[in-house]
Amino acid sequence: MSGVERVNPAELSPPTGFSHAVVASGSRVVFLAGQTALDGDGIVVGDTLEEQFERALGNLLTALAAAGGTPADLARVTVYATDVAEYRARAPRLGRIWQRLAGRDYPAMAVIGAVRLWDERALVELDGFAVLP
Repeated sequence: MSGVERVNPAELSPPTGFSHAVVASGSRVVFLAGQTALDGDGIVVGDTLEEQFERALGNLLTALAAAGGTPADLARVTVYATDVAEYRARAPRLGRIWQRLAGRDYPAMAVIGAVRLWDERALVELDGFAVLP
């Protein structure tokens, strides 16, 4: 059972792909470092935003699983995108990737535009934290 409760007040616009608030009441907090589309050799893989998003999310979830968590334990995720307009345009496809890998229990989220990321080829990076029961 997750120590994360999602709160979406009816007075706010319906959330799509995120939760307006997340109440965390677990006993362990896991801080997840920024993950890009790096493979095991430290090379950015994927040429499209969708390919890189899928790999970056997969990397984030791999780190979370290694710490004993599941996607439902995610309380907060921040997405850093080098092209926010492209991210918005591809949001439906990115949402399907999220649902396939992480399900429909959405954390509180933000998308932030970045001029560039640590790895020059990276188009997107995700970091966050989870609360484990």
